[in-house]
This record gives sequence, structure tokens and C-alpha cells, in this order.
Amino acid sequence: MPDVDEMKEAKQYYTDIPQKTEGFFLKGSNSLDWGMKNRLARIFNPVSGRTVMLAIDHGYFQGPTTGLERIDVNILPLVPYADTLMLTRGILRSIVPPSIQKPIVLRVSGGTSILKELSNEEIAVDIEDSIRLNVCAMAVQVFIGGEYERQSIINMTKMVDIGTRYGIPTLAVTAVGKEMARDVRYFRLATRICAELGAHYIKTYYVEKDFETVCASCPVPIVMAGGKKIPELDALTMAYNAVQQGASGVDMGRNIFQAESPSAMIQAVKAVVHNSETPEKAFDLYNTLRNQQ
Repeated sequence: MPDVDEMKEAKQYYTDIPQKTEGFFLKGSNSLDWGMKNRLARIFNPVSGRTVMLAIDHGYFQGPTTGLERIDVNILPLVPYADTLMLTRGILRSIVPPSIQKPIVLRVSGGTSILKELSNEEIAVDIEDSIRLNVCAMAVQVFIGGEYERQSIINMTKMVDIGTRYGIPTLAVTAVGKEMARDVRYFRLATRICAELGAHYIKTYYVEKDFETVCASCPVPIVMAGGKKIPELDALTMAYNAVQQGASGVDMGRNIFQAESPSAMIQAVKAVVHNSETPEKAFDLYNTLRNQQ
């Protein structure tokens, strides 16, 4: 034990410097608990406030989508360039090395395939499995306007409640079925409902007209869904417009892993999202990196 008589009195308490209370960088998230914020700060870059999520969870209802036939061959080389991986627990356990340091967003809803009514989903992953897998967020599909709209909303609220108990955020994914309108009024409605009922951040599609009103009317961060495969320059332009109009990043899948050069594409997307690079310059970067391969 230290000798009490030898303890120094010259301690510095800095009484003239108020203790700093750091505000959290993501909108609508300042009142969350420490663990929730810490996980969100791994998903979103604290410097740019944005994220590039690599979505590879398509197989849970589509099977081996083009580009996802072999995750080990096609996707693992892209992992170093992604901020976050969004995937299923089956792929995570069977293929993704546990040594990776990337945050994981785990798909936790499911129940139907493309052969059936997609909105008829349930919670397909127990919270204990999410904890065991050390995930940073859980993704739930929400089908506003779908046949099973109510069930999908309840799925989301259940995960919000359970996830909050353990400090794991919930990502609400706004789904658009074949009969649902892809317009700004629909996305304002869908994103606001998800936020009002507790989703910590929301994935939704980009619309060219008034997308900024979707972001402005949603009190939590929005990440733009990449959607179907389009030409590389168009995809970079869409990502640029989305973040310039208020999105906190993108969650892209097919527009990355189905590109002619997926590794070049994800690096170009990162330049747009984190550095606000123009689509034209990002496309030049894409072509330069592609030609170096």
C-alpha cells in the first residue's frame, strides 16, 4: 500500500475549465444510450457523418442473385472499402472471417421468397443471436401500403423495443412492392412512420423530385437504397444527389457488386459520399481504378 504521508497534494483539477459535453453527430440520436451511440458511430463516419453500407442480403428472398453467387470470391475483396456490411446471419457465420473489423448490420426479418407475397414477413432472428454475433444494428423490412403492412410495422417496433434494451439500433428498410407508388409523398409517409415508431435510422429509395423533403421531414438519419442496377455514372450521380439533399449515406448492393469493376465502384461511391466528390470526378476515379486492374 502507498504511504499516506507520501501522497502528493499537488493535484490538478482544472477548476477553471468546464467539462465538455459532446453532442452526438447524428441527428435525432443525442438522447440515445452510450452503447447505441457507439454502435451508430461505427456505422457512420464521425468525421463526415455519413456511411457507405455494402448490402449483400438479397439472397434471403432472391437466392443467388447475380454477383452474389460466391460471396467469398466476389464480395470479400470489397470489404476493406465498405464502412459497413449489411447481410444475413447465414452468410456472416459461413463465409465472413471473424477477424474483420467492419461493423455488421444484420438482416433480422424474413419469411417469404420472391415467389410469394413479400410483405408477409416475421422476425426471423432472435435478439440473443444478434448479441452473439456482435452486430451494430438490426435491419427490418417495413411494407407501408403492403398487404401485411401492420405486421411489418409491429415487427419493427418489437425490434426497436428489444434492441433498445441491449443497446442495438434498428434500421427500418422501407420496401416498395409492385403495386406501391415510388413517389415523394409515399417516401415521406413511410420514413416518417418508421421514425415516429422508434427506428434509429432508415433506408429508403431516392426520388429525383423533392427528395430533400423526405430527408428534412424525417427526424433520424436516412441512407439511400441503391436499388436496381443502373449505369455507373448514373449510380454515382444518384448517390451524390442523395447526400447533397440530406441523406446520411448510401446502402448499395447491385450498383456495386454488379458493376464492371466492383472494387473501383465502391471506392468511387466512397469519394462521393465522404468527400462530396462530383459524379464526373468520381466516374473518372472509377475508370482510373478499373484500368489499373
